[in-house]
Amino acid sequence: MANKERAEKWLVLVAEDLSVAEDLYKTGHWLYTSFMCHQVVEKTLKCYWCVCREDDPPYTHDHGRIAKGCGLYTKMNDEQKNFLEGIKRLNIEARYQEFKDDVARTLNRENTAAILETTKQMHAWLLERIKEKLSIR
Repeated sequence: MANKERAEKWLVLVAEDLSVAEDLYKTGHWLYTSFMCHQVVEKTLKCYWCVCREDDPPYTHDHGRIAKGCGLYTKMNDEQKNFLEGIKRLNIEARYQEFKDDVARTLNRENTAAILETTKQMHAWLLERIKEKLSIR
């Protein structure tokens, strides 16, 4: 499959995840809003991977590893790198309930709004990098 086609498949998933995150935020589901933000960033990074490399992105939820593997990490500023590190803990998909409860206790309307906003900014920044790569090919 061509790189552009592979990337577009990821972008379809990302658009849905971002919409779900926004809906969950509106209904006060901080933990799952944050989890979907984690997914948005992960899948957008994997999309970037697809426009840069011929192989598939790794099966990992480690944003830093994905960004480093496709050469994007060195283009990020410290705030972006710190955000990637900070949202690692929000991957709750297969975690024990105690872990989910611990993470949930750290979230509220304000900090979840910040996570959502930073996710949107990171997503927009990544989309610009993706567009740059696609126009080169």
